[in-house]
Amino acid sequence: MARTRRSLRWGAVASAAMVAGLLPLATTGGQAQALEQDGKNIFVVGVLQDVDNLNPFKGITVAAYEAWALTYDSLTGYGADRFEPVPQLAKDWGASEDGLTWTYNLVDNATFSDGEPLTANDVVYTFQRIMDGKSIERTNWGSYVKNIESVTAVDDYTVEMVVEEPSPIMDTLTIPILPEHIWKNIDADELRKYTNEPDSDPPGMVGSGPFIMTDAVKGQYYRFETNEDYWGTRPNIDGVEYKIYQNDNGLVTALENGEIDFADDIEASLFATLEGNPDITAKSSQYSGFNYLTFNGGAQLTDGTPIGTGHPSLKDPIVREAIHYAIDKEALVDRTLQGRGSPGDTFIPPIYGDFHQTVEDPITYDPDMANKLLDDAGYAKGSDGIRTMPDGSDPLVYQLYSRQNSKTSQTTIQLLEGWLKDIGIDSKSESVSEGRLYGIAGDGTFDMYEWGWVVEPDPDYQVSVFTCDQMSYETKSGQVYAGLNDSFYCDSEYDQLYQDQAIEVDRDARADLVKQAQQKVYDANAYIVTEYYDYLQAYRNDRFTGFVEQPSDNGAILFQYGTYSYENIKPVTADSGTGSSSDSNTALIVGGVAAAAVLVGLIVWFATRGRRGVNADVE
Repeated sequence: MARTRRSLRWGAVASAAMVAGLLPLATTGGQAQALEQDGKNIFVVGVLQDVDNLNPFKGITVAAYEAWALTYDSLTGYGADRFEPVPQLAKDWGASEDGLTWTYNLVDNATFSDGEPLTANDVVYTFQRIMDGKSIERTNWGSYVKNIESVTAVDDYTVEMVVEEPSPIMDTLTIPILPEHIWKNIDADELRKYTNEPDSDPPGMVGSGPFIMTDAVKGQYYRFETNEDYWGTRPNIDGVEYKIYQNDNGLVTALENGEIDFADDIEASLFATLEGNPDITAKSSQYSGFNYLTFNGGAQLTDGTPIGTGHPSLKDPIVREAIHYAIDKEALVDRTLQGRGSPGDTFIPPIYGDFHQTVEDPITYDPDMANKLLDDAGYAKGSDGIRTMPDGSDPLVYQLYSRQNSKTSQTTIQLLEGWLKDIGIDSKSESVSEGRLYGIAGDGTFDMYEWGWVVEPDPDYQVSVFTCDQMSYETKSGQVYAGLNDSFYCDSEYDQLYQDQAIEVDRDARADLVKQAQQKVYDANAYIVTEYYDYLQAYRNDRFTGFVEQPSDNGAILFQYGTYSYENIKPVTADSGTGSSSDSNTALIVGGVAAAAVLVGLIVWFATRGRRGVNADVE
């Protein structure tokens, strides 16, 4: 994944409105059972972030990636135990002796949800479309294919790829495989507008995965039914529904009232209120996400053309360093996470220990040092206490942005305003949807904002974010679109480190290159990684059991790199005892006390919500 994906949590927003018509909660002998819709066991997940776009070439939020994971398969995946490469559509694969030719042997019984068989031609089409793409096709997936010279269907169920250099990335090709018979009818111009929704023309979300999307209402809900013809193991549930909520209070209340079965990404103070509820299991997990502040360090297109309205002072690394000294990360962790996390430093989180760079002499909260740096650099304070550029022009007044769907984001920006004031920088702030913020980022019409990332197990994607070719780009029609590099950091030495790590097959040597790349971004203060947060999730243990952690050592139980919990959970029934289970080597042992009989009644049509932008044309 990428952001809250955008945060990634890179890390989108929605409104509360209607939910599915739910039948009364069944109870038997005091044992609560899973809610049913139309006589089926539907797992209902409450989220705070909307799907920004269901088109795999345009969406960037975690919610979008989760929807794709349910619907599409990739060649390979990440294991539940420790993120190890595992088979998906490729039942096995391997490289030639020189590491330049990779052969992927596909399962021979996979079909798309419209009944068409999935063959090697679909794999070739998907990869070739990305390889041939000029912009939109490559934003999300270009880092996976940059080293691939050719991709060929040897026969219906064998794919051969030739690479320029041996590469560790070929073990983790997690690109969703698209049906050629549908996507070949969508040309490059149409692709920018194609939503890939179930009622699109041509039909959208046609995949080979364990679930089929049946209904999507932006800002409200997304519904999936179990794929009865799934080539793999059929899930134990009949479907999944994401319901989007406007705020954390609504999300938590819905869980407590039994309107949803699972609440994702809960605000820390509310999470604490759930921990004593016997019918709810509140799970705090280590996670692969981080929150950050970014600077407009000089917005430009990939061809070097300046764009945007960024304050000129932020091109100065001394100013960015001073601001870093002015930020109290310990206070942020206490205020925004209630202590459920740790201060951040570099962009590969500690959960990936062998790739994470721990800064030996980190910048810590020191406003006196921040003021000294600015004084020495000639940013003098005026009579109003606000600094100006060294030549006396342009007072340092910054435009700040936070995300509407994140209390953490809003609190961070509120605190930032005060910290900037302490060092002679004025600011004005605005809270916007993630969709609008992505547009603002691409246009470079900001000075600083808060967002986040969820980082994939293989570091390649995240390292690619800061490369020069991930900055904004302009189409032939003159439209500017965002890449992934929202700091506009561009350094040739960094780009070389990125290229080198992508073809380094020795894991220790590769880790060293990845750590060097992190240190360069840290030293340049392209990002201020504010905090690594614990992932706070909760579910009704009187409804479902059998959740799977990823990784197996206290990892997340939903919104993973895979669909492990969706495929393993089971409805709690009258004969399932306490509702606890142990599903072999990867299952989370869910201890639960049977819930008292839950109030029986009609559940009204309710509201929902989701993760990056709603209002902008995002890609």
